[in-house]
Amino acid sequence: MSEHEAYRIIGTPRFGGLLVAADHASNRVPDDIALGIDPALMHEHIAIDIGVGPIAEMMAERAGTAAFLGNVSRLVADTNRVETDPAAIPEMSDGRAIPGNIGIDREARLARFHRPYNQALDSLLATTPPMLTLVLHSYTPRLATDPDAARPWHCGLLYDDDDRGAVLARPLLEADGLLVGDQMPYSGKVYNAVIRRHFESEGRPYLYLEVRQDLVATPAQQREWADRLARVCNEVALRLS
Repeated sequence: MSEHEAYRIIGTPRFGGLLVAADHASNRVPDDIALGIDPALMHEHIAIDIGVGPIAEMMAERAGTAAFLGNVSRLVADTNRVETDPAAIPEMSDGRAIPGNIGIDREARLARFHRPYNQALDSLLATTPPMLTLVLHSYTPRLATDPDAARPWHCGLLYDDDDRGAVLARPLLEADGLLVGDQMPYSGKVYNAVIRRHFESEGRPYLYLEVRQDLVATPAQQREWADRLARVCNEVALRLS
């Protein structure tokens, strides 16, 4: 494992292998940053994508697979936003104020976390290009700001202009009895900073997947999804090659 304040790399990246990228894999807040929120919120979706870190680490146990993980909470720096997006250092998240992010030196925060994460991912993809990158996120069954709107999908496939990975993965996931959302619960044409910068701009193959967090909350569930996604990603990679 190699570690930077902004990211961790688990396993050994290999040319033609599988890379799992999870930018919201951590709820860590450095000691010199005070967000000013209830500590209990750091274990909820506004701070971390529940389940994705353990799944990525389990997948990286396999030869030929590595994981590139965000190493701070999305509330410190959201690397799946462009720098100019206010949500890159959010002052509000799902209806909750983040007072410690108001009036800060945003440039210093971006330079410390956002840029190193994206620059390191750029470098990794260029020097050790994988056959496929799985961009992995999780989502809540309901938003706190819209609790009556249930999200019934077990997982969702996102993409911007390049839907190759999504088209191949959907029937494989549905064959497991899963309800798969197309551009659900978000749109990859909106939440697309990572895929545009690192993948679609370079023509690199990727699979952008969101899993509902109540399905990946326990170690047993995480292992089930790690095994499933390893199988699906290998099949998608083979069909794309």
